[in-house]
Amino acid sequence: MKTELILKIDGQPMSVLWEENESVTALRDLVSEQPLNIRMSMYGGFEQVGFIGTSLPENDVQTTTTAGDIVLYSGNQIVLFYGSNSWSYTRLGQISDRSADELTEILGNGNVTLTLTMK
Repeated sequence: MKTELILKIDGQPMSVLWEENESVTALRDLVSEQPLNIRMSMYGGFEQVGFIGTSLPENDVQTTTTAGDIVLYSGNQIVLFYGSNSWSYTRLGQISDRSADELTEILGNGNVTLTLTMK
């Protein structure tokens, strides 16, 4: 049975500590049958943003993000941070195997493709 949510950036797997909330559960359900590829766009010099293609449950709280945070914005966009921002988001997870400098190198030099699959 597929139980682990896998995140890749431009084909490179990232270790993620996923939150246990209804948004992540909905994300798992969304990618349970087939991978989801999201074209991300650089924004603000501190994040990459991409439309999921559907809406997920939101539990937004005022949050100050750090490098590696993965959040849901407006219910239909996923955001990967390589810097910091303060806004109302639903936390999805945290990339746990890359430093802030590594994330800036990966995410701060042009648009990327995010792939979510189940393993």
